[in-house]
Amino acid sequence: MRLHRALARSGVASRRRAEELIRAGLVRVNGTVGSIGQQVDPDSDVITVRGRRVKPVAAVWIALHKPVGYVVTRKDPRGRPTVFSLLPDTPGLTYVGRLDVMTSGLLLLTTDGTAVHRLTHPRYSVERTYRALVHGRSLHDIRRELARPVVIDGRPVNIVRFEMAERQGSVELTLVLVEGRYRIVRRLCERWRLKVERLVRLSYGPIRLGRLAPGQWRHLRPGELDALRAMRAA
Repeated sequence: MRLHRALARSGVASRRRAEELIRAGLVRVNGTVGSIGQQVDPDSDVITVRGRRVKPVAAVWIALHKPVGYVVTRKDPRGRPTVFSLLPDTPGLTYVGRLDVMTSGLLLLTTDGTAVHRLTHPRYSVERTYRALVHGRSLHDIRRELARPVVIDGRPVNIVRFEMAERQGSVELTLVLVEGRYRIVRRLCERWRLKVERLVRLSYGPIRLGRLAPGQWRHLRPGELDALRAMRAA
């Protein structure tokens, strides 16, 4: 996490004011004058402002059931509603893995920037589960497509497992992926010539959507936080 963000998250100052304090040489990290853009770990680094230590603040973790029609950004130039309008005002809160405007389901948000990197970087292979209601092809055709490797933008898509079931003329397709390229499930369906009627993210890593209704949010439970910590330590 960058130094000015760590100061803002701790409540010392706004991000802009924190940058001013850093430029003035009033912020030290482990005894050394801090710099703009410096990366710090608030839980292990000793950060002081004018000689007083900044106490680390426990990270905030939120699970939101993102509704269709909401964008995953703080401000939208087109005036569409954003997911942050559904949440409490929390300094430093950012999302873990974007969802497009027409996709609903689990969206994780946190103030722990280090964890965001660990949960989103492709090399850590964090599983995401999606359920899509699609039409346009038969179960047999879709199964045949799933048996073939899919390459998008020059990179193979890693589908860990899948399930399919017929639903009144449509197909309910559940996919578990270990990547988070933007709109990747929709792009897969486009490649397979499938029309997406509805798309929901059911889980991200060890966290599940469960019975959370669209637009509702909750703080992660202690057991879920333990699961995230265990995954990060692996």
